Amino acid sequence: MLLKRRRFLAAGAALGAAALLPAARAAARPRVVIVGGGWAGLAAARHLGELAPEAGITLLERNARFWSCPLSNKWLVDQLDGGLLQHDYVAAARRWDYRFVQTEVRGIDRGARRVATTAGNFDYDWLVLAVGIRHDWSAWFGDDTESAALAQTRYPAAWTPGPEFAALREKLRGFKGGDLLLTIPPAPFRCPPAPYERAALLAGWFAERGIPARIAILDANPPFQEFQRLFREFGDRVAYRSQTPVVAIDLRARVAKTEFEEFGFDDAILMPPQQAGDLAWQAGLIGRDAKGRPTGWAAADPLTFASHDDERVFVIGDALGHVSDLFGHYPKSAHMAVRQGRLAALQIAARLRGAELPAGFPDSLCHIATRYAPPEAIRLAASYRLRGDGALVQTTKTERDPQPRGEDVAWLRGLLREVLDVQ
Repeated sequence: MLLKRRRFLAAGAALGAAALLPAARAAARPRVVIVGGGWAGLAAARHLGELAPEAGITLLERNARFWSCPLSNKWLVDQLDGGLLQHDYVAAARRWDYRFVQTEVRGIDRGARRVATTAGNFDYDWLVLAVGIRHDWSAWFGDDTESAALAQTRYPAAWTPGPEFAALREKLRGFKGGDLLLTIPPAPFRCPPAPYERAALLAGWFAERGIPARIAILDANPPFQEFQRLFREFGDRVAYRSQTPVVAIDLRARVAKTEFEEFGFDDAILMPPQQAGDLAWQAGLIGRDAKGRPTGWAAADPLTFASHDDERVFVIGDALGHVSDLFGHYPKSAHMAVRQGRLAALQIAARLRGAELPAGFPDSLCHIATRYAPPEAIRLAASYRLRGDGALVQTTKTERDPQPRGEDVAWLRGLLREVLDVQ
């Protein structure tokens, strides 16, 4: 009977009709709805499928296929097959006994405990939001939505899963030379080492192809020491400016403006400031600072991931806001998102049974390419504990690897096995 049930659920997911289960059957089971099929949402669905077989678990995601942002920079410069980055959702839903529905979420009504989508309404007893990030184009363009749309189309940041990555890859193959501007927004932002990695790989790729290009990096943050050293080695092929936030972009003149200077460019990868995804805002889950202003990120317990405003809602992944006065935010990394998904699943499974579970600690690990050829890499790890006074403490460790041998690919395959059952 279990095998037949799994086949029925998988078929319903493939047809996008999983919401049509008989009402009596659905009502008899606790309902967990997960919004967002990135690393965090997939991890929550997988572990809930194992830990809470008595629950009806539904994963809602707008994309038809999963796309991995980790290692995508290597794909941009032909050092990785894109097949490793793209995967089907339905097989994982079948494997761990949850429903996958490809749909666009229109809104969340926390009072009614309902998620409205283009495929219908999904009622929940527990809600997991793994809604990722959004670009805050208003920081550069104010309320000029036309300029924001043009910037996103013409100069894609390629920092969210979807067509932007393919658009950037095509753009780079058509780039004949000149000044390529790359902007890095103020922290926090998704995968902190990734824009530096992208610049380093592109510089080597351009040199190998004989493209007369200079990469100009305007970084709003203090210098990333490992890459600052490397960028100096590139000479005039890379111009790196730290603590230089962009305040406006003139798309017509192709000029980036900082507080004191202007920088012209021939082409660009424009990465504006980031915030929690739209649905975190619509659901009213954005935190506020001491002056009552929105922080831009969702507020939740840093160890259980339960929302401060709603015990039935959990926030995981890159949308999560401030967690410690000592270091600010958790790294917005894939590894961290997977760990948060598992911890949230443990909490929900315990609460479904009326039990309390001690809070756990996530961890983070990133493999970062620092040189195109000969290849070099660094390994950046972070772990967490509570200090005696209750403050959350972060410990980081960086290791250089002058002769990488595919450790990053093995790491990615491990994450994919955990959340998508990809062998």
